[in-house]
Amino acid sequence: MNVREHLLALTDELRRLKGEGGRTVVATDASVEQLRRAVASVRDELAQQSTGDRAPVAVVNAVEAEEAGAKTYSFAPQPQPTRAAPPPPTVAPITAPLPVVALPEGDKQTQMTYLRALVEQNETCRAHLRPGKQLVMGVGSLDADIFFCGEAPGAEEELQGEPFVGPAGQLLTKMIQGMGLQREDVYIGNIMNWRPEMPVGAGGEQIGNRAPTKAEMEFCLPFLRAQLAIVRPKIIVTLGATATAGLLGADSFRALGDVRGRWHEFDAIPLMVTYHPSYILRNQSLRSKRQIWEDLLQVMERAGRPISERQRGFFLS
Repeated sequence: MNVREHLLALTDELRRLKGEGGRTVVATDASVEQLRRAVASVRDELAQQSTGDRAPVAVVNAVEAEEAGAKTYSFAPQPQPTRAAPPPPTVAPITAPLPVVALPEGDKQTQMTYLRALVEQNETCRAHLRPGKQLVMGVGSLDADIFFCGEAPGAEEELQGEPFVGPAGQLLTKMIQGMGLQREDVYIGNIMNWRPEMPVGAGGEQIGNRAPTKAEMEFCLPFLRAQLAIVRPKIIVTLGATATAGLLGADSFRALGDVRGRWHEFDAIPLMVTYHPSYILRNQSLRSKRQIWEDLLQVMERAGRPISERQRGFFLS
Protein backbone atom coordinates (compact mmCIF):
# COMPACT_ATOMS: atom_id res chain seq x y z
CA MET A 1 0.00 0.00 0.00
CA ASN A 2 1.43 3.39 -0.98
CA VAL A 3 1.50 6.53 1.20
CA ARG A 4 -1.69 7.96 -0.20
CA GLU A 5 -3.59 4.68 0.29
CA HIS A 6 -2.41 4.60 3.91
CA LEU A 7 -3.74 8.14 4.40
CA LEU A 8 -7.08 7.26 2.82
CA ALA A 9 -7.40 4.19 5.02
CA LEU A 10 -6.61 6.34 8.07
CA THR A 11 -9.20 8.88 6.97
CA ASP A 12 -11.83 6.13 6.68
CA GLU A 13 -11.04 5.07 10.23
CA LEU A 14 -11.30 8.66 11.52
CA ARG A 15 -14.65 9.02 9.81
CA ARG A 16 -15.81 5.76 11.38
CA LEU A 17 -14.78 7.01 14.83
CA LYS A 18 -16.57 10.28 14.20
CA GLY A 19 -19.68 8.40 13.12
CA GLU A 20 -19.62 6.51 16.42
CA GLY A 21 -19.64 9.78 18.34
CA GLY A 22 -15.91 10.38 18.75
CA ARG A 23 -14.76 13.97 18.79
CA THR A 24 -11.05 13.70 19.62
CA VAL A 25 -8.14 11.39 18.91
CA VAL A 26 -4.87 11.25 20.83
CA ALA A 27 -1.62 10.69 18.90
CA THR A 28 2.00 10.31 20.02
CA ASP A 29 4.66 12.76 18.92
CA ALA A 30 6.29 10.05 16.80
CA SER A 31 3.00 9.25 15.05
CA VAL A 32 2.37 12.90 14.28
CA GLU A 33 5.88 13.27 12.88
CA GLN A 34 5.20 10.37 10.53
CA LEU A 35 1.89 11.91 9.52
CA ARG A 36 3.52 15.27 8.87
CA ARG A 37 6.02 13.71 6.49
CA ALA A 38 3.32 11.65 4.76
CA VAL A 39 0.99 14.61 4.31
CA ALA A 40 3.82 16.75 2.96
CA SER A 41 4.60 14.12 0.34
CA VAL A 42 1.07 14.15 -1.07
CA ARG A 43 -0.10 17.71 -0.30
CA ASP A 44 0.54 18.94 -3.83
CA GLU A 45 -1.20 15.94 -5.31
CA LEU A 46 -4.26 16.46 -3.13
CA ALA A 47 -4.45 20.12 -4.07
CA GLN A 48 -4.78 19.17 -7.72
CA GLN A 49 -7.44 16.52 -7.25
CA SER A 50 -11.11 17.01 -7.99
CA THR A 51 -13.32 18.03 -5.09
CA GLY A 52 -15.10 14.70 -5.28
CA ASP A 53 -12.02 12.74 -4.15
CA ARG A 54 -11.61 11.59 -0.56
CA ALA A 55 -8.83 13.99 0.43
CA PRO A 56 -7.66 13.09 3.95
CA VAL A 57 -8.64 16.42 5.47
CA ALA A 58 -8.82 14.97 8.97
CA VAL A 59 -5.18 13.92 8.73
CA VAL A 60 -4.09 17.32 7.39
CA ASN A 61 -5.95 19.04 10.22
CA ALA A 62 -4.26 16.79 12.78
CA VAL A 63 -0.81 17.65 11.51
CA GLU A 64 -1.58 21.35 11.35
CA ALA A 65 -2.94 21.21 14.89
CA GLU A 66 0.26 19.55 16.09
CA GLU A 67 2.29 22.30 14.49
CA ALA A 68 0.30 24.74 16.63
CA GLY A 69 1.31 22.79 19.76
CA ALA A 70 -1.84 20.68 20.29
CA LYS A 71 -1.67 17.10 21.53
CA THR A 72 -5.32 16.13 21.15
CA TYR A 73 -6.87 16.58 17.73
CA SER A 74 -10.50 17.30 16.98
CA PHE A 75 -12.55 16.09 14.04
CA ALA A 76 -13.09 19.52 12.51
CA PRO A 77 -16.15 19.57 10.25
CA GLN A 78 -15.26 20.18 6.63
CA PRO A 79 -17.50 21.85 4.04
CA GLN A 80 -18.58 19.35 1.44
CA PRO A 81 -19.19 20.27 -2.19
CA THR A 82 -22.79 19.96 -3.26
CA ARG A 83 -23.49 17.85 -6.28
CA ALA A 84 -26.69 17.14 -8.10
CA ALA A 85 -27.37 13.45 -7.71
CA PRO A 86 -27.70 11.64 -11.04
CA PRO A 87 -31.20 10.40 -11.77
CA PRO A 88 -31.69 6.74 -10.86
CA PRO A 89 -31.72 4.37 -13.83
CA THR A 90 -35.08 3.25 -15.10
CA VAL A 91 -35.56 -0.37 -14.07
CA ALA A 92 -38.17 -2.31 -16.01
CA PRO A 93 -40.50 -4.22 -13.68
CA ILE A 94 -40.44 -7.99 -13.81
CA THR A 95 -43.88 -9.22 -14.80
CA ALA A 96 -43.08 -12.88 -15.41
CA PRO A 97 -44.15 -15.38 -12.76
CA LEU A 98 -41.48 -16.68 -10.43
CA PRO A 99 -39.66 -19.69 -11.87
CA VAL A 100 -40.53 -23.11 -10.52
CA VAL A 101 -37.59 -25.46 -10.16
CA ALA A 102 -38.18 -29.21 -9.90
CA LEU A 103 -34.82 -30.92 -9.75
CA PRO A 104 -34.58 -34.28 -11.51
CA GLU A 105 -33.54 -37.53 -9.88
CA GLY A 106 -29.85 -38.27 -10.07
CA ASP A 107 -26.56 -37.26 -8.54
CA LYS A 108 -25.55 -33.70 -7.72
CA GLN A 109 -23.76 -33.11 -11.00
CA THR A 110 -26.79 -34.25 -12.98
CA GLN A 111 -29.01 -31.90 -11.00
CA MET A 112 -26.63 -28.95 -11.37
CA THR A 113 -26.31 -29.51 -15.12
CA TYR A 114 -30.11 -29.47 -15.37
CA LEU A 115 -30.35 -26.30 -13.26
CA ARG A 116 -27.70 -24.47 -15.27
CA ALA A 117 -29.57 -25.25 -18.50
CA LEU A 118 -32.82 -24.10 -16.88
CA VAL A 119 -31.31 -20.73 -15.99
CA GLU A 120 -29.68 -20.27 -19.40
CA GLN A 121 -32.97 -21.03 -21.16
CA ASN A 122 -35.13 -18.86 -18.92
CA GLU A 123 -36.69 -16.12 -21.06
CA THR A 124 -36.59 -13.45 -18.33
CA CYS A 125 -32.94 -14.12 -17.53
CA ARG A 126 -32.05 -14.02 -21.22
CA ALA A 127 -34.00 -10.79 -21.72
CA HIS A 128 -31.78 -9.06 -19.16
CA LEU A 129 -28.55 -10.30 -20.74
CA ARG A 130 -26.57 -7.83 -22.85
CA PRO A 131 -25.04 -8.99 -26.15
CA GLY A 132 -21.75 -10.78 -25.68
CA LYS A 133 -22.29 -11.27 -21.93
CA GLN A 134 -23.10 -14.40 -19.92
CA LEU A 135 -25.53 -15.43 -17.26
CA VAL A 136 -23.75 -16.38 -14.04
CA MET A 137 -24.28 -19.48 -11.93
CA GLY A 138 -22.44 -20.53 -8.81
CA VAL A 139 -19.15 -22.44 -8.91
CA GLY A 140 -17.20 -24.69 -6.59
CA SER A 141 -17.59 -27.99 -4.84
CA LEU A 142 -21.03 -29.56 -4.91
CA ASP A 143 -20.14 -31.16 -1.57
CA ALA A 144 -19.02 -27.90 0.05
CA ASP A 145 -19.73 -27.26 3.72
CA ILE A 146 -19.62 -23.49 3.20
CA PHE A 147 -21.74 -21.58 0.66
CA PHE A 148 -20.68 -17.96 0.07
CA CYS A 149 -23.51 -15.83 -1.31
CA GLY A 150 -23.16 -12.41 -2.93
CA GLU A 151 -25.73 -10.21 -4.61
CA ALA A 152 -25.09 -9.99 -8.36
CA PRO A 153 -22.46 -10.32 -11.08
CA GLY A 154 -20.34 -7.34 -12.08
CA ALA A 155 -18.56 -6.45 -15.29
CA GLU A 156 -15.87 -9.13 -15.12
CA GLU A 157 -18.29 -11.76 -13.85
CA GLU A 158 -20.71 -11.38 -16.77
CA LEU A 159 -17.78 -11.64 -19.19
CA GLN A 160 -16.42 -14.85 -17.66
CA GLY A 161 -19.73 -16.33 -16.54
CA GLU A 162 -18.38 -16.95 -13.03
CA PRO A 163 -19.08 -15.17 -9.74
CA PHE A 164 -16.44 -13.21 -7.81
CA VAL A 165 -13.63 -13.06 -10.35
CA GLY A 166 -12.94 -9.29 -10.19
CA PRO A 167 -10.93 -7.49 -7.48
CA ALA A 168 -13.49 -8.33 -4.76
CA GLY A 169 -13.46 -11.94 -5.89
CA GLN A 170 -9.69 -12.10 -5.73
CA LEU A 171 -9.85 -10.83 -2.16
CA LEU A 172 -12.56 -13.39 -1.33
CA THR A 173 -10.25 -16.12 -2.64
CA LYS A 174 -7.52 -14.89 -0.25
CA MET A 175 -10.01 -14.89 2.63
CA ILE A 176 -10.94 -18.49 1.81
CA GLN A 177 -7.28 -19.44 1.69
CA GLY A 178 -6.82 -17.82 5.08
CA MET A 179 -9.43 -20.27 6.36
CA GLY A 180 -7.20 -23.13 5.23
CA LEU A 181 -9.34 -23.86 2.17
CA GLN A 182 -9.11 -23.36 -1.57
CA ARG A 183 -11.71 -21.70 -3.77
CA GLU A 184 -12.66 -25.09 -5.23
CA ASP A 185 -13.36 -26.45 -1.70
CA VAL A 186 -16.31 -24.08 -1.13
CA TYR A 187 -19.30 -23.02 -3.22
CA ILE A 188 -19.60 -19.40 -4.35
CA GLY A 189 -22.77 -17.93 -5.82
CA ASN A 190 -24.96 -14.87 -6.15
CA ILE A 191 -28.64 -14.28 -5.67
CA MET A 192 -28.81 -12.70 -9.14
CA ASN A 193 -27.95 -14.56 -12.33
CA TRP A 194 -27.51 -11.43 -14.45
CA ARG A 195 -25.81 -8.09 -13.96
CA PRO A 196 -28.40 -5.45 -13.02
CA GLU A 197 -28.69 -3.07 -15.96
CA MET A 198 -27.37 0.47 -16.02
CA PRO A 199 -27.08 2.94 -18.94
CA VAL A 200 -24.46 2.11 -21.57
CA GLY A 201 -21.73 4.41 -22.87
CA ALA A 202 -20.86 5.30 -26.44
CA GLY A 203 -18.98 2.02 -26.84
CA GLY A 204 -22.01 0.00 -25.80
CA GLU A 205 -20.58 -1.01 -22.42
CA GLN A 206 -22.55 -0.59 -19.23
CA ILE A 207 -21.49 2.32 -17.02
CA GLY A 208 -21.29 1.44 -13.33
CA ASN A 209 -23.27 -0.97 -11.20
CA ARG A 210 -26.37 -0.82 -9.08
CA ALA A 211 -27.87 -3.00 -6.40
CA PRO A 212 -30.56 -5.37 -7.65
CA THR A 213 -34.16 -4.54 -6.83
CA LYS A 214 -36.24 -6.61 -4.48
CA ALA A 215 -38.26 -7.92 -7.44
CA GLU A 216 -35.12 -8.94 -9.31
CA MET A 217 -33.78 -10.86 -6.33
CA GLU A 218 -37.13 -12.50 -5.69
CA PHE A 219 -37.23 -13.71 -9.29
CA CYS A 220 -33.77 -15.31 -9.07
CA LEU A 221 -34.18 -16.68 -5.55
CA PRO A 222 -35.69 -20.04 -6.69
CA PHE A 223 -32.50 -20.70 -8.65
CA LEU A 224 -30.39 -19.95 -5.56
CA ARG A 225 -32.59 -22.19 -3.42
CA ALA A 226 -32.10 -24.98 -5.95
CA GLN A 227 -28.32 -24.60 -5.71
CA LEU A 228 -28.59 -24.84 -1.93
CA ALA A 229 -30.75 -27.95 -2.28
CA ILE A 230 -28.10 -29.57 -4.48
CA VAL A 231 -25.01 -28.59 -2.47
CA ARG A 232 -26.65 -28.97 0.96
CA PRO A 233 -24.01 -26.87 2.76
CA LYS A 234 -23.62 -26.74 6.51
CA ILE A 235 -23.36 -22.93 6.48
CA ILE A 236 -24.30 -19.97 4.29
CA VAL A 237 -22.17 -16.81 4.46
CA THR A 238 -23.87 -13.72 3.04
CA LEU A 239 -21.49 -11.06 1.76
CA GLY A 240 -22.79 -7.53 2.23
CA ALA A 241 -26.07 -5.81 3.00
CA THR A 242 -27.83 -6.48 -0.31
CA ALA A 243 -27.26 -10.23 -0.26
CA THR A 244 -28.29 -10.32 3.40
CA ALA A 245 -31.49 -8.39 2.66
CA GLY A 246 -32.20 -10.77 -0.22
CA LEU A 247 -32.13 -13.79 2.09
CA LEU A 248 -33.22 -12.43 5.47
CA GLY A 249 -35.48 -9.60 4.24
CA ALA A 250 -34.76 -5.89 4.12
CA ASP A 251 -36.94 -5.32 7.19
CA SER A 252 -34.81 -7.58 9.36
CA PHE A 253 -32.13 -4.92 9.97
CA ARG A 254 -31.41 -1.22 9.56
CA ALA A 255 -27.65 -1.45 9.11
CA LEU A 256 -25.45 -4.44 8.40
CA GLY A 257 -23.76 -3.96 11.78
CA ASP A 258 -27.08 -4.89 13.41
CA VAL A 259 -26.89 -8.45 12.07
CA ARG A 260 -23.27 -9.20 11.10
CA GLY A 261 -21.22 -11.51 13.27
CA ARG A 262 -24.34 -13.31 14.56
CA TRP A 263 -26.01 -16.53 13.47
CA HIS A 264 -29.24 -16.48 11.51
CA GLU A 265 -31.05 -19.07 9.41
CA PHE A 266 -32.22 -19.44 5.82
CA ASP A 267 -34.14 -22.51 4.67
CA ALA A 268 -33.09 -24.25 7.90
CA ILE A 269 -29.39 -23.64 7.13
CA PRO A 270 -27.26 -21.64 9.62
CA LEU A 271 -26.35 -18.28 8.08
CA MET A 272 -23.52 -15.93 9.02
CA VAL A 273 -23.60 -12.29 7.89
CA THR A 274 -20.40 -10.45 7.10
CA TYR A 275 -19.17 -7.55 5.00
CA HIS A 276 -18.66 -7.79 1.25
CA PRO A 277 -14.98 -8.07 0.24
CA SER A 278 -15.35 -4.75 -1.60
CA TYR A 279 -15.76 -3.13 1.82
CA ILE A 280 -12.18 -4.09 2.64
CA LEU A 281 -11.00 -2.80 -0.73
CA ARG A 282 -12.43 0.59 0.30
CA ASN A 283 -11.42 0.41 3.95
CA GLN A 284 -7.99 -1.08 4.63
CA SER A 285 -8.01 -0.63 8.41
CA LEU A 286 -6.98 -3.53 10.62
CA ARG A 287 -10.23 -3.13 12.52
CA SER A 288 -12.33 -3.78 9.41
CA LYS A 289 -10.22 -6.75 8.39
CA ARG A 290 -10.45 -8.17 11.89
CA GLN A 291 -14.25 -7.81 11.94
CA ILE A 292 -14.63 -9.93 8.82
CA TRP A 293 -12.06 -12.40 10.08
CA GLU A 294 -13.90 -12.83 13.39
CA ASP A 295 -17.03 -13.69 11.39
CA LEU A 296 -15.08 -16.27 9.40
CA LEU A 297 -13.59 -17.74 12.59
CA GLN A 298 -17.14 -18.41 13.75
CA VAL A 299 -17.87 -20.06 10.40
CA MET A 300 -14.79 -22.27 10.71
CA GLU A 301 -15.76 -23.32 14.23
CA ARG A 302 -19.35 -24.12 13.19
CA ALA A 303 -18.07 -26.11 10.19
CA GLY A 304 -15.67 -28.07 12.38
CA ARG A 305 -12.58 -26.65 10.69
CA PRO A 306 -9.28 -26.68 12.63
CA ILE A 307 -8.13 -23.22 13.71
CA SER A 308 -4.49 -22.55 14.51
CA GLU A 309 -3.26 -19.95 16.96
CA ARG A 310 -1.79 -18.09 14.01
CA GLN A 311 -5.22 -17.95 12.37
CA ARG A 312 -6.83 -16.73 15.59
CA GLY A 313 -4.33 -13.88 15.66
CA PHE A 314 -4.87 -12.62 12.12
CA PHE A 315 -5.27 -8.82 11.93
CA LEU A 316 -4.82 -8.21 15.63
CA SER A 317 -1.67 -6.17 15.07
